Amino acid sequence: MKKIVFFFLFLCLLVFLSFLFPEDDSGIRQVSKEKRGVFLSYIELNKYLKGKTPKESKKNIRQMIANVADLDFNLIILQIRSFSDAIYPSTIFPWSSTVSSSEGVDPGYDILDYFIKKAKENDIELYGWINPYRVRSSEDVESITEGNPAYSYLDTDFLYIENGIYYNPAKQEVEDLIVDGVEEVVKNYDLDGILFDDYFYPAKDLDLLDYNQYVEENGDLSLDEYHLMIINQMVKRVHQVCRKYGKEFGISPDGNVENNYQKVYADVKTWLQSDSYLDFIMPQIYYGFFNETKAFKKVIDEWNEMIQSDDIDLYIALAFYKVGQVDPYAKSGSTEWLVNNDIVMRQILLSRNLSHYRGFSLFRYDYLFNQELYTDMTMAELNNIKKILN
Repeated sequence: MKKIVFFFLFLCLLVFLSFLFPEDDSGIRQVSKEKRGVFLSYIELNKYLKGKTPKESKKNIRQMIANVADLDFNLIILQIRSFSDAIYPSTIFPWSSTVSSSEGVDPGYDILDYFIKKAKENDIELYGWINPYRVRSSEDVESITEGNPAYSYLDTDFLYIENGIYYNPAKQEVEDLIVDGVEEVVKNYDLDGILFDDYFYPAKDLDLLDYNQYVEENGDLSLDEYHLMIINQMVKRVHQVCRKYGKEFGISPDGNVENNYQKVYADVKTWLQSDSYLDFIMPQIYYGFFNETKAFKKVIDEWNEMIQSDDIDLYIALAFYKVGQVDPYAKSGSTEWLVNNDIVMRQILLSRNLSHYRGFSLFRYDYLFNQELYTDMTMAELNNIKKILN
């Protein structure tokens, strides 16, 4: 009788443990709550908030959040600082012209605070998306107002002007500006996390004076190594600030690992070795299954394998904007998105098998909800995605 009781208790224990640590048939740990995100960029803010009264823009915010909730998504990645500006009252950055009539002009209410409150009412998390170094996407220095911290750096090597205007990452004052800006927002707002996008070094030779001074004082270091070091210092400090206030911090780098090193000096391999730099990585894997040079399966496996810390989560950024479009960079796979209406659905299903996978996010909001951007495939792809969100 004792053996029977013991065996019964043992079975109960196994059942209990199976709920704590569920596995599928392949032994992969299952995600308890998949993050399902949508990028909401300054382009959408400019369309739905700029030039609107507070009443009109608040209505549009509620509608955007309702659309995300109706799709059964649970995360909005909101671009809160895109051009050395802010969509909230800041003591560091001016009001963004993407949400008001012009830079520095108060739109009439705290847009970020309203977004957060309405998102939480719908059980949606909100990450603040920041572009740390970009000041402008054009070379128009006249558009930089006195309230913008970049204004005091005009005609200095603190700014790099070519195909846009960018802060020089090698300057200590610039690093402090970025860190202080993050601390201001995570201290004052109930955000769930902070996300940096893939804009880091805008050019290789913008900081030669800084580099030469460093070598003179500290010894030999290649220019490439110097750039990686500069970005790593900034990323580590931002992560420390986010951790101090209990916020997640992550980066959404180029899905092409080589581009991160050769173009913007984002040291993604180092970031994924430990929990010293970030809490999650969200690579922009904007490739189809038949992309000739970067096939989706190969790329997601590469990113998953690079993660060496169980404390780092993997979210996959997916290219919903390519649905129904020709992808010329895919070469022989260029028509894949044009003839298939279930690519994103299959990418989500495949990504769920990765050991570090915790969710996905689609780029970007308007391609899902603005009928002006719809292709014949849009609704079919959305309906297919809904089938796997249960």
